[in-house]
Amino acid sequence: MSNAPSSFSNLPTVSVAEARRAETVGREVVVHGWVRTRRDSKAGFSFLEINDGSCFGNVQVIADRGLANYESELKRLGPGASVTVAGAVEASPGKGQATEVHATAVVVHGMADAETYPLQKKGHSFEFLRTIAHLRPRTNTFGAVARVRNCVCNAIHRFFQERGFLYVHTPLITASDCEGAGAMFQVKETVKAANGATEEFFGRPAFLTVSGQLEAETFACSLGKTYTFGPTFRAEHSNTPRHLAEFWMIEPEMAFCDLWGDMELAEGLLKRIFRDVLEQCPEDMQFFNQRIDPTVIETLEHILQSEFLRVSYTEAVAILETSGQAFEFPTAWGCDLQAEHERYLTEKHFRRPVILYDYPRSIKPFYMRVNDDGRTVRAMDVLVPKVGEIIGGSQREERLDVLESRMKEQGLNPESYWWYLDLRRYGTVPHAGFGLGLERILLFITGMQNIRDVIPFPRAPGNAEF
Repeated sequence: MSNAPSSFSNLPTVSVAEARRAETVGREVVVHGWVRTRRDSKAGFSFLEINDGSCFGNVQVIADRGLANYESELKRLGPGASVTVAGAVEASPGKGQATEVHATAVVVHGMADAETYPLQKKGHSFEFLRTIAHLRPRTNTFGAVARVRNCVCNAIHRFFQERGFLYVHTPLITASDCEGAGAMFQVKETVKAANGATEEFFGRPAFLTVSGQLEAETFACSLGKTYTFGPTFRAEHSNTPRHLAEFWMIEPEMAFCDLWGDMELAEGLLKRIFRDVLEQCPEDMQFFNQRIDPTVIETLEHILQSEFLRVSYTEAVAILETSGQAFEFPTAWGCDLQAEHERYLTEKHFRRPVILYDYPRSIKPFYMRVNDDGRTVRAMDVLVPKVGEIIGGSQREERLDVLESRMKEQGLNPESYWWYLDLRRYGTVPHAGFGLGLERILLFITGMQNIRDVIPFPRAPGNAEF
């Protein structure tokens, strides 16, 4: 393949996103990217559409037959080939594009075999694209997903950093089951002891974490405000479009905070994420709105304009029981709400996001603070239209005796959580937090229907490819 001319070093390198802006017109620049399409004109030049992932749209490159490698290389370019283009950015007379690049040189770095390249210019099913997850970021859909995911992650970090939260890295390998559900992947590495016997690598059973919450609480109870943002794992044999074996969780924890402060933080985080996505990824969001779900932008804008209602679980159950709706799952006090119940509340009854609070203690984990009525705990779920629950959180139980009692009530051995109980022995404080699944919120934002399409390399039962 051709080598880049030394004259390239005298020109500024810009992204495709920058080359598409009107302010670059008249500048000599260098642009890198991958060819999406090539179209040859009878007049003796070719149109190349190239993209580098910096934005949704492509930049059009006009390469004429006067280029030294026009016949030998440029007329052989197909989808997937990689190039570097030097040329002048000019105003484009074509519709749908403000600029185009008139090439003075095109360097071909790598061809893509037209017969075997999987991403020809045609429609591909999402199921097929999952089988080529190493190439699917080159498509419009998954390039857009990647940019929106990046924007969401950046918004999350900025939101917490601007509020004085410390970013804490909690362990991926743990001996504690935060949720008490037992759906954990065991780490079965063993070593040989000096006497030749085989023993556990860590000296005890260890697992991949289902949550960093308990460890995050240790830092919150020393440093005030912390958050985790990392992968978690669930060994559930669920092959639905809404479950993954590996996914990313955001879990803030705040000392000296009650359930109401927890609700305010959750509402603020969601609104910050949605606002940043609409402002910073307008092309990508327009694509999702046009091709995936025509309501995604309207839904996000509606949430930004809404105050989240605070409604008790007991009140919500009463509303559902008198709604006259024929639900698939019956409603009764003491039962966990299903997505159909949550969507009825947000889409039909209140027509806005709702935060439900004070759930029955029997359906919630041991670490949630028991209310004075003894029947409920200070739990909260943030519900949004179209999906229902998107955030779950609680005020944590800060009373040592009550926490020990709750552990025994749920069949857990308090001795296994000795360090967690120490937080209540030594300077206990009211504290609260919540969990937000990154992939769940990406499904909501983009309108994508399968959670495996909003994570780069999905892990699910029977699938650990790439």
